[in-house]
Amino acid sequence: MAESAESVEQTAAPAARGFLNELIKQWRAQDTYGSWDQKRDFDLLEPYILTKEKRREIPIMSDPDPETLWRMELFYNAVGLAVERATGIMVSPLMKLHHEGFGRLVLTAGRLIVINKHLREVHRFGFESVEKLESEGERLVASAIEWIEKYPEVARY
Repeated sequence: MAESAESVEQTAAPAARGFLNELIKQWRAQDTYGSWDQKRDFDLLEPYILTKEKRREIPIMSDPDPETLWRMELFYNAVGLAVERATGIMVSPLMKLHHEGFGRLVLTAGRLIVINKHLREVHRFGFESVEKLESEGERLVASAIEWIEKYPEVARY
């Protein structure tokens, strides 16, 4: 597993990419005491990687733990910040969850809802690889930017 992590980090170079760069910045901003300064970018992204084997170990029905909720919050905050950097319009994430891990996430820009997502099985939040993590983040950012470009007067309200 360590070899694959090394090769992924070398080929992916996460800090050099748009969405992953924002996600890494979110993680580093949470480290107020500098305890993660020596961690590589891939090590910060590793909690998002949920292989099929790891996913099988998680029960189908369960309450999400605080760390999973925090990781998910950082993920969607990074989406919002990437959209802000691209458009110059402030984006606010709003998340409402039931204690069993079901709920809704909304990202707003002005009065425009740029992302409206139903959340299910939050306790199993993760991605099979760094590439899938990046592609989902980039897809959400592109979708939000598309809505802002379509309705700029509502987003700037």
